[in-house]
Amino acid sequence: MTDQGNNNQNISQNPFAALFSSLADAKQFASGQKQRRQAEQQYSGESQSESDNSVSDSIDDNDDSVAEISRSFRSRQELCEQLNVNHMIQRIFLITLDNSDPSLRSSNGIPPRCVYLEEMAADLDGQDWLNMDTIEQALFSRLLLQEPGNHLIYMTSCSVVNLSADRDAGEKRAIPYLYACYRRAKEEITKVPEKLLSYAVHCKNLTVSNARTVLLTPEIYISQNVYEQLLDLLLEAVRGAQFEEVVEFLEEVIASLLADQEVRTFGEVMVPVFDIFQGRVKDLDLCQLLLYSYLEILLYFSRQKDISKVLMEHIQPKDPNSGIQYQKTLLGAILNISCLLKTPGVVENHGFFLNPSRSSPQEMKVQESNIHQFIGQFHDKLYQILKNLLQQSSETRHLLLSWLGGCLQANMGRAKIWANQMPEIFFQMYASDAFFLNLGAALLKLCQPFSRPYSPKLLTFNPTYCLLKELSEEERRNRNVHARGLDKETCLIPVPPQQTVEFAQSYSLLTENLIFTQLTLYLGFHRLHDQMVKMNQSLHRLQGTWRDTQLSGGPAAAELREQFERLMTVYLSTKAATTQPTMLQNCLNLQASCAALLVQLSLGNQGPEHIPLTFPLPALENSLLCFVPEFFAENMGDFFIFLRRFADEVLESSAESLEHVLTFITVFMGNVDRMKNPHLRAKLAEVLEAVMPHMETLSPGAAQPIMFQRQRVFSTYRHAPQLAEALITVFVDIEFTGDPHQFEQKFNYRRPMYAILKYMWGEESYRESIKRLADYASENLEAMNPPLFLRFLNLLMNDAIFLLDEAIQYLSKIKILQLERDRGEWDSLAPDARREKESSLQMFGQLGRFHNIMSNETIGTLAFLTSEIKGLFVHPFLAERIISMLNYFLQHLSLADRHQQEEETYSDAPDEFLDPIMSTLMLDPVLLPSSNVTVDRSTIARHLLSDQTDPFNRSPLTMDQIRPNEELRQQIMKWLADHKQSNQQMGPSG
Repeated sequence: MTDQGNNNQNISQNPFAALFSSLADAKQFASGQKQRRQAEQQYSGESQSESDNSVSDSIDDNDDSVAEISRSFRSRQELCEQLNVNHMIQRIFLITLDNSDPSLRSSNGIPPRCVYLEEMAADLDGQDWLNMDTIEQALFSRLLLQEPGNHLIYMTSCSVVNLSADRDAGEKRAIPYLYACYRRAKEEITKVPEKLLSYAVHCKNLTVSNARTVLLTPEIYISQNVYEQLLDLLLEAVRGAQFEEVVEFLEEVIASLLADQEVRTFGEVMVPVFDIFQGRVKDLDLCQLLLYSYLEILLYFSRQKDISKVLMEHIQPKDPNSGIQYQKTLLGAILNISCLLKTPGVVENHGFFLNPSRSSPQEMKVQESNIHQFIGQFHDKLYQILKNLLQQSSETRHLLLSWLGGCLQANMGRAKIWANQMPEIFFQMYASDAFFLNLGAALLKLCQPFSRPYSPKLLTFNPTYCLLKELSEEERRNRNVHARGLDKETCLIPVPPQQTVEFAQSYSLLTENLIFTQLTLYLGFHRLHDQMVKMNQSLHRLQGTWRDTQLSGGPAAAELREQFERLMTVYLSTKAATTQPTMLQNCLNLQASCAALLVQLSLGNQGPEHIPLTFPLPALENSLLCFVPEFFAENMGDFFIFLRRFADEVLESSAESLEHVLTFITVFMGNVDRMKNPHLRAKLAEVLEAVMPHMETLSPGAAQPIMFQRQRVFSTYRHAPQLAEALITVFVDIEFTGDPHQFEQKFNYRRPMYAILKYMWGEESYRESIKRLADYASENLEAMNPPLFLRFLNLLMNDAIFLLDEAIQYLSKIKILQLERDRGEWDSLAPDARREKESSLQMFGQLGRFHNIMSNETIGTLAFLTSEIKGLFVHPFLAERIISMLNYFLQHLSLADRHQQEEETYSDAPDEFLDPIMSTLMLDPVLLPSSNVTVDRSTIARHLLSDQTDPFNRSPLTMDQIRPNEELRQQIMKWLADHKQSNQQMGPSG
């Protein structure tokens, strides 16, 4: 028998050997104990060969192992403990110092694969087991291995391929490896006996402390990006089922990092993780599932107080005055994700609505529905992130609100007219439309708890916040004021000179939320709405031109089709982004609530209880309206007009909310004391046109929840008389807005008013209120201030004359151009000149159509008003004006062609025969009494319909004061007769 065999036999006969799982384990342990004692004696300066107590001197080689076992263990428990600790370390860390023949080991309690730490085993001079004294060194050695998979050994005699075991033991990434060890240590803690519990806990703690070391000193771990590994660990967790376990591991690591910030601060550890996160997310698409995994990670960041603080510090832009810099932060990169085009105008590689003309309406509807579902999830995640950051701590709240305040101020230029006209500069200076649309949607969700009309919370809103000027950073923190530059915004009414401002010591989060939300909508939604209107118009023009060119064929038709396709892709993507149902409903809730809030402020309410609305309205005293920015009302107008054009179905089920909007319109549209801006009040008429048809909808009956009854909100509106008066008031007020383009603007403003008046006339309550206004006008024709309805009729007649006059002129110009084209005169023109002619024809057609439509609306309004209001129209005060207007129409229409011929024929008339205002030949000259100027009767009659003054010296003037200039008329008639006779003698050739 060999020495080895003898040794094995002696060990097997030792009673302590039964404590081991195998003979090999017993031998291994005995050998190790001997070596350990030898090392201890050598360290203490004792020579093993000279020691009288040396075990190796007292027995021969064959009895050596038996003696060592007998001397080393005084109890069975100590032996079991040492063996179990070694096996537990192997199971947790998948490492070993033992590379002996696996057939000599038992497979009980040890992993199938381990990484053999060869260098450490050599350093320990043959020690082939692990314990609490050596585990830290062993783990550090394992982490330093660049290719641990090259050091795998079989721990059992089973040689079946085990890819899972190979992968786990050979994991080369430090962070995932330590997390896996952490999980295995946790499992051991639940299984080991009480005596080994402290060792298992120590192993778990080692995984945490080593993870901390890895993150603090990443340069040690060659070819590893440990920060990327940390993010990947989270990503794998949210996509799997162990997210809570990963979070538990990270929480312990974070606590360890915060306790030791000498090498690197916690912020320095997290910033690289944020940078990697941002780099990965910024190019993801809205409908990629991977995006939502990353959003779950960001949600975790927002919930973890230490990470969230570092995150908020990290996203503060380098240049806080640059709008686009906010988009280049981590939060900004998230907010920039949308179905809108990433690069404006570039549809290549765009993932939505490609080749729309080749898709059926149903296919596009399905695609829009899918996008809406993703947008809903996306906005919900954004909302949760912002909510967590606001609620996490006062520090994160302050940092987030500071970020929002700075972002909005730096992007205020988005609302400027020039910005929309210079897209190249715009996109270099400001955050994108997607950024503001998503931010607005998330803020809308934050507002929902108080987005109910007459909500006691909402009535605590304090608009004096908007008048605060620059504050120090400390004041902003203490007073909760993070918006900037609002004191430069125009408010609904100016601050009266005598009104004092009582600023709050501290403002509520509700006040800031509401202001931030409304300002975000103003900077984002307003621009997108404007873009959609323009795209809609362009698509109609392109479609018409495309159809015309298809008849002739050629490359022009193909080019127009391509333009149409590209613009349609942009339009459909924009429509999908802006019509997500939940977002629209949240916005409707907020706007209806703000409508009710502003009405309460107009009534002087400054408390949580609402004040009932009664007419006449109380005088404004110390009203908070002078602190409310106009963009509150601008947003309301834009939103409801947008719904009417692009998402009409949202209005169908919103009668209750719309009633609050109706009340707001009633109070503000006709009241310059509560809303100074005439353009804004005119916009409310368009809002009224938008919501009016939807206020006659079906809604659940109160008494019978299952049944439905007709709820006619508009027709039964209790303030109908005031609403009708408000509409007529704003019709009159926009005649003079103070704007240089007021003349052209007023017709666009009045366009929706005609439809509203017609609708009102069909409802008895409104018709009677209009008739009462007419009766009052009849009774007060001679009043110092002309009655409202009289001024209204005067403007109607004036508009009718002007619009019909303009329409006829445009029709004449169209006819001339068409004749030129039909005669082939355009064929010889240069390409640029021909395009100019075609453009002029198209423009004259559009203008002619507009003026014809508007003139018809005006005459139609006069027609239905005169059907029941007769006394005022036949009163001598108006009779002459109406007769003049009708005569003017008739003469201008059986005489239009002849007038044009005469203008050409009599272009050489003496200057004294020409009307000084219109420069046309006077046929019925009259003398103005105060200025002593002669004008044509038709000219002054038209002027006096809207302005009862002498146009040359502004003195009061009425038609009964003018006198015919008979002498001049006779001279003109004689000149005309002589001129005609001369032309006849010359003949056609002359």
